[in-house]
Amino acid sequence: MSQPLANIGRRLASMLYEALVVFAVLLIGFWLPQTLLAANGISFGPRLMWLHVLLLLMLYFVWFWLHGGQTLPMKTWKLRLIDANGGPPRPLQAVLRYLAAWPGILLGVGILWALFDPDRQFLHDRIAGTRIVNQPS
Repeated sequence: MSQPLANIGRRLASMLYEALVVFAVLLIGFWLPQTLLAANGISFGPRLMWLHVLLLLMLYFVWFWLHGGQTLPMKTWKLRLIDANGGPPRPLQAVLRYLAAWPGILLGVGILWALFDPDRQFLHDRIAGTRIVNQPS
C-alpha cells in the first residue's frame, strides 16, 4: 500500500477507535443524565436531546484538539491536529472542524474527499484550515 493511502487507513483506524471513546462519552455525558432526569419526571424533546449530544461531543473534541491536538485514539495512532502553519489549532478552527465533520462523515463525502485531495486531507480539515499529521515514533 502506498504511503498516502496508508496514512488514510491510519486515520480511519483512529476514527473506529474514536467511535468506542465517543460511545463511552455519550454513555456518561448523555445517557446517564437523561436517565436521571427522566426518573424525576423531566424529559426533553428530540431537538433538545440532539442539541445535548452535539454540544457534549463538541466539548469533548474541541477540548482535546485545543489541549495538545490529540484525543486518546489520536495519541494511540500517533496523529496530531495542527493548523496550516504547523501550530496548534485556534478555537474557532477546532469548532469549525467539528461542525464541518458531521455532514462529511455521516454522508461519507468528507472521507472520500481524502482519496482525491493532493495532501490526502479530509474535507473538514480543508474547510477549517487544519491538518492531521503523523507524530514521530
